[in-house]
Amino acid sequence: MPIRLYDTQRREVVPFEPGPVVRMYTCGITPYDSAHLGHAATYLAYDVLQRRLRDLGHETRCVRNITDVDDDILRRARELDVHYLDLAAEEIKRFEEQMSALELLPPYREPRATSAIPDILGFVQAVLDAGYAYRSAGAVYFDVSTSSRFGRLSGLTRDDMLSLARERGGNPEDPAKRDPLDFVLWQPSLPDEPSWESAWGPGRPGWHVECSALALRELGTTLDLHGGGEDLIFPHHECEAAQSEAATGQEFVRHWMHVGMVRLGGEKMSKSLGNLVFVGELLKAHEPAALRLALLAHHYRSSWDWEPGCLVEAEARLDRWRTAGRGEGALEEVRARLDDDLDTPGALAAIDEAAAARRGISTAAALLGVELEPRDRAR
Repeated sequence: MPIRLYDTQRREVVPFEPGPVVRMYTCGITPYDSAHLGHAATYLAYDVLQRRLRDLGHETRCVRNITDVDDDILRRARELDVHYLDLAAEEIKRFEEQMSALELLPPYREPRATSAIPDILGFVQAVLDAGYAYRSAGAVYFDVSTSSRFGRLSGLTRDDMLSLARERGGNPEDPAKRDPLDFVLWQPSLPDEPSWESAWGPGRPGWHVECSALALRELGTTLDLHGGGEDLIFPHHECEAAQSEAATGQEFVRHWMHVGMVRLGGEKMSKSLGNLVFVGELLKAHEPAALRLALLAHHYRSSWDWEPGCLVEAEARLDRWRTAGRGEGALEEVRARLDDDLDTPGALAAIDEAAAARRGISTAAALLGVELEPRDRAR
């Protein structure tokens, strides 16, 4: 039986049946602050999926981009009075160290948006040439009225789209737009922002266009799976899908997989709200394997509240697993649970049962990326 995963666009759990090589793209960080638990939970979900796919004999090619030029990083660099690429370099180094400590598989590629300016320029021109975009006030906008697929991924009403666009940087009040939901592909830079020459005037790329250009460059026209946190469904992934299919005339993504939010005190954990629990701070006091277990205790599609007790429970679980010793106990049960929409809580329960019966569970734990040998804490 194939793996079955929830598909955001189809709104149901369906078989995921890629070929021998699985082409995956996950939206990466904007490196203007430290990684928080929401980042770790998101990338951990795709890590476990890759481990199971490799266990089944597939080769996985997971691209995770770095958005090193956009409104957020430029704003933060301005506040700190540093060059935006210096800020990016510092945060990227910290992020990669922390993800490595959590035993995340390294990405197949980790391209930076600033590495793709020629690709972005060609992409924007292709969308214009295909009749899906227009020029206005020195910018290039995608015309949502030309796209029959716009709205298919999120399934939102127009009013809901407008509300989320306002909340998430879509700027529907921009007077240069024909429609408030139109989104920018290329925009003029402010005087203190980086700028590149283009056929439409000097400027910089819009947020959504960066991922399209990188995904197409690194993985080809159609991806087997694409995702990120569920807060990216709209506008980011909705816009990304519309513009990519406009540029290529082909299906962009076969399967959309999104991860629920980690909350703190009932509120989504996010940089904009400032209610963050940082991965680096937790790794100073706790084993990476325990933090990994704390995150795996929640189904990837669920939104849930972080509490300090999550790590206490995870550390106790890790201790119990270590007493069970080496062996393949619970391995088939774990495989079955992962094949059922990546049911990591069910997989943990299966290993708990085997460990209690003193069946060695090291192989099953390793399939979840949990090595039972104690490791030094990240610094």
